[in-house]
Amino acid sequence: MTETGAADAPGFGGDVGERSAGGVTLLYLTKQLELAVRSQLDEVVSAESLTSLQYTALTVLERHPGLTSAELARNSFVRAQTTAQMVNALDERGLIERLRDPASKRQYLLSLTDDGARVLDRLREPVADIERRMVAGLDDSEIAAFRRALRYCRVAIGGVQAH
Repeated sequence: MTETGAADAPGFGGDVGERSAGGVTLLYLTKQLELAVRSQLDEVVSAESLTSLQYTALTVLERHPGLTSAELARNSFVRAQTTAQMVNALDERGLIERLRDPASKRQYLLSLTDDGARVLDRLREPVADIERRMVAGLDDSEIAAFRRALRYCRVAIGGVQAH
């Protein structure tokens, strides 16, 4: 265990990632942050009978209406099969709608419904509270630097600009 209470994690070692005191890698810290945020988000979105992945899909469609399922999968960080199941569940609940793509009769374009927008509106403040607690110890310039660093890392490792 390190002084932060983190155990050495298999698969998260190496000289490149060891940039902090105690040898805790950035990958390990990133994963720990992701797990902590996911736990908090799961709790918040469960009030609307959603999973974190469903919530993420709704927020992606809010920002980018008219995506195909494949595009939604890429933007929601899930596999196509998972997205198909998720789209069916969200469609059955009336939170999204599927409209035939006029450019390609074989695919559908997905958009948020008014009900889906209302669900996101109800979740906006509790989700923002998670983020406020996450960065409570940082000043505005540190938050901006953290945001830039995360975006840079996303592009560097995935080749895709964060949406």
